[in-house]
Amino acid sequence: MRRLVRLLAVLAVLFIALPLLAGAVLGYARGWPANWRSANWQSAHLLPAASTLPDAQVMIFAARTGRWKGIFAVHTWFVLKPEGAARWTRYEVVGWGAPIERDGQPPDGYWYGNRPYVVYRNTGPAAQRLIPEIEAAIARYPWSAPSSYTIWPGPNSNSFVAWVVRAVPGFDAELPAVAIGKDWLGHGIGFARAASGTGFVVSLDGVFGLTLALKEGLEINIAGTGIGLDPADLAIKLPAFGTLSLKAL
Repeated sequence: MRRLVRLLAVLAVLFIALPLLAGAVLGYARGWPANWRSANWQSAHLLPAASTLPDAQVMIFAARTGRWKGIFAVHTWFVLKPEGAARWTRYEVVGWGAPIERDGQPPDGYWYGNRPYVVYRNTGPAAQRLIPEIEAAIARYPWSAPSSYTIWPGPNSNSFVAWVVRAVPGFDAELPAVAIGKDWLGHGIGFARAASGTGFVVSLDGVFGLTLALKEGLEINIAGTGIGLDPADLAIKLPAFGTLSLKAL
């Protein structure tokens, strides 16, 4: 028993404590805006004018979240454009006012000064079929009342994106390992399909849980942060750093 306890302690230090410490050091070294007013919220110019893309588009963006929280987590949101539409539409959940916000920021805007990136993209007829179902799911999101937002463990911005993905058949999107809150399934013990649609998630209040799926691999959720292995991407998943893949080298 003592050997098992020691082994677990060593693993906790190697795969949880050290990555969090390293992430904190790097985060402090980069620094962050003093407040939301001084942060950059402008477009990162990742998207062209919507009118130049005739096909329907469905995207999920992510960017490191604000200030010290960016050490540990990303913020995710939807960007949609129906076929022939002349503008992009952005949906996300925020921590002020009514949680669900539409077009509060540019579709590809920086988030608290952090550059966004695309984690999912679908185009053409398949995207066109998804858009009305996505918007219907957003309209019935259960935690949309004022004061429903909870930064940790959820429901937060990542809980919202994951819930909508799971609520729409055929909307299979693997979310970042550091999208803290994506595994929040409600109070108590919850069970749901993985966001990628290739496995399942079991979670206790979003604080402890397990994801096992072909795309996500194995993710162990401890206090909202995750560690895991992703054989399909030849990757490990660590707190603060997310997915570290050999394919990216």
